[in-house]
Amino acid sequence: MEHTPPPFFKRGPAPLVRLFFFASLSLAILVVDARFRYAEGLRSTLALVVYPLQRLATAPFQFVSNIGGYFSSQSQLMEENDKLRAKALAYSQDAQRYQAAEAEAAQLRRLVGASERIEVASMPAEILYAGRDPYAHKIFIDRGATHGVRPGSPVADENGVVGQVTRVHPLLSEVTLLTDQDQAIPVQVVRSGLRAVAFGSGPAGTLELRFMAANAEIQNGDRLVTSGIDGTYPPGLPVATVVRIERDAELSFARVVCKPAAGVDSGRFVLVLGNEPKAVPRPDETQPGKGRADKPRRNRSRETGKEPKEQAKDGDGTR
Repeated sequence: MEHTPPPFFKRGPAPLVRLFFFASLSLAILVVDARFRYAEGLRSTLALVVYPLQRLATAPFQFVSNIGGYFSSQSQLMEENDKLRAKALAYSQDAQRYQAAEAEAAQLRRLVGASERIEVASMPAEILYAGRDPYAHKIFIDRGATHGVRPGSPVADENGVVGQVTRVHPLLSEVTLLTDQDQAIPVQVVRSGLRAVAFGSGPAGTLELRFMAANAEIQNGDRLVTSGIDGTYPPGLPVATVVRIERDAELSFARVVCKPAAGVDSGRFVLVLGNEPKAVPRPDETQPGKGRADKPRRNRSRETGKEPKEQAKDGDGTR
């Protein structure tokens, strides 16, 4: 009786034989591929076929990674933007301070040059603040009586006359600008030599030459300087420029509007000019007939060698 299993249940070679066979085949394929590159095309084809499956398998992990990277990059970018904004603000403030310091230095250099050109003594001062009254054009400077400022001292900048000191305190002074309605300054036209008086127009910020004849020798663009006849302002300081002339045949006077040459509403530094009063001889000392009656009497007394009282006694005794 045969005990072999039917062909359907035959298991073939032993597992150890099959392991040895497939291991030898794998080793041979590896050697042949490394030596002659026979499986390069097959490998490329298999990689191309398997690539969509690989992408599909890694898609969820890639999606989650992209979302995390997006939010992390957004937070990082927002933080960097905040830092850059802070730096830009600090740089802008530094740039503004630098520009302000540069403008102040330029104005100070111009003031130094102006003080060298002006023959009278001058003192630099800084504008502290402007007056609160909108109808009174006044400023306050950081120089007062302790610094030698006196009421009536002219105030100018590198371009021309700014105003006049009207009130002096120990550590600061009040300056009334040329454009104030109560301020007036004697001027002279450079081109023709015509003398006039410039008055402030108030809120308009301009000057007016009042009581000018309709046929006066003046035209647009004429420069006005201080005439110096008042004894307060030194002669030759720029005051204003004529910008408009209104002449009417029915009126005897013309209306002349001028623009101030100095920065009456700008700038931070000014020059306080000295206004030392000039020694004018007294009128009684310059009268020609004064003292002539005493000269003959003094001469006669010198000739006789006697004083006037002794001469009077001798005259009484002769009688």
